[in-house]
Amino acid sequence: MNWWTTFCLAVTTYLIVFFEASFQGIRNLTGAQIDLLPSLMVYVALARGSKAVVLFSLFGGLLFDSVSVNPLGISVISLLLIGFGICQSRELILKDQQFAQITLGIGASGLAPLFTLLLLLLLGHQPLVGWFSLWQWIIGMVVGGILTPVWFIILGRLHKALTHPSDSDSSAFRPDREIKRGKH
Repeated sequence: MNWWTTFCLAVTTYLIVFFEASFQGIRNLTGAQIDLLPSLMVYVALARGSKAVVLFSLFGGLLFDSVSVNPLGISVISLLLIGFGICQSRELILKDQQFAQITLGIGASGLAPLFTLLLLLLLGHQPLVGWFSLWQWIIGMVVGGILTPVWFIILGRLHKALTHPSDSDSSAFRPDREIKRGKH
């Protein structure tokens, strides 16, 4: 992961958290606050690896917790659990398939609030949970699932534009060449 990709991911994370904190249009329309970081975590875990998962979890989680009523650091744990869970089976996941991206986005967007709720309960907090929370949870999963392929498209193109192709795969010789040895 080069520094341009890391910088672009950090800027994207900052803009997402800023958008979530300042724009209330979706919240007023649906009644649900949307968390876009879990769907972005799917992209980070599949496309960038475990180092990026740690950096993104720390930066995004602390940034998100600083503008929410969550205790500082609780979103970091949720994002780390999701990111490392995806990284464990990274080679088995068809990351280029849109169906897999949507499915993982729905799963990550559904697990993040559950992990956060479980951690809040374990720490002795009493979060407000009711039947309306089920509606908010479903809306969050649907939006997260829809936006996950968008992250793959936008950030994949950005990564391709900012990095050079690897020369290690290319060779000066064709693989089907014939080498004649001995006397001619």
